[in-house]
Amino acid sequence: MNLIISTISQGFIWAIMAIGLFITFRILDFPDMTVEGSFPLGAVTAVMLIQHGYSAEIALLVAFIFGNLAGFATAFMYTKLHIPSLLAGILTMTALYSVNLRILGKANMSLTKPNNIFNKYGLNKLPVNFNGIILGIIIIAIITFLLIIFLNTEKGQAVIATGDNEIMAASLGINTTVMKFIGIMVSNGIVALTGGMIAQQNGFADVNMGIGSIVIGLSAIIIGEVLYPDVPLSIRIITIVIGSIVYRLILMIVLQLGFNTNDLKLISAIILALCLALPTIREQFFRAFRNGVRSK
Repeated sequence: MNLIISTISQGFIWAIMAIGLFITFRILDFPDMTVEGSFPLGAVTAVMLIQHGYSAEIALLVAFIFGNLAGFATAFMYTKLHIPSLLAGILTMTALYSVNLRILGKANMSLTKPNNIFNKYGLNKLPVNFNGIILGIIIIAIITFLLIIFLNTEKGQAVIATGDNEIMAASLGINTTVMKFIGIMVSNGIVALTGGMIAQQNGFADVNMGIGSIVIGLSAIIIGEVLYPDVPLSIRIITIVIGSIVYRLILMIVLQLGFNTNDLKLISAIILALCLALPTIREQFFRAFRNGVRSK
């Protein structure tokens, strides 16, 4: 039972990153690889600040700001220097590896001070792993609330329009460049915030901890969409949380079946590939079924 609770706790925390990823991949239709650099950026920033005596809240705030700066770099290269989106993200991600090493001073660092967000506000008095669930729900609720409010404003609608049809949005007088900056920066800010939370939960930061994070986030998004297709935008954000928990439960089951933990990235990629292919498989199945019925 403790393993299931721990898995659900991880699902809630990782869902925060998936929501950030949703802004670029689904709302802006921007394949942003920056997240694999901004995620550990948030982690190393949070750990270093806490180790130097700053509060966990300040550490997460600075991680969010640094994530925004990482998103700014990618948006600048994409919009101003006209570097292709994937390449712009990869360039920022690569540069952030050195930045993260500079901040941390070495490849990894343990969090020796107990001053972290999971031990505050009475969360340490909860049963094991329940602090992650409660904190995850609170942070997700805040981010979802703010995001829904923003998306219903004129600026938010402009960001959505930019992602749907950039040419049409520009013809309506929308500054699509600014909208891309806003979306990419906020997305990476949320991703870095998640990195800071994961580092505090796990008790360490590593410059390589962002490898495969984009697969985890995309898996949560895709699983949510497969389970709950054709739902309003505000509900889709909630389905991401469900998708994140389901994804973590699938990984838990796979590992319980005896698979090697070294194969975790491979398993994650296979799960994502299957989820991406599921709509096509489902369509072909129903098409074959209908053709079979007609032939009879």
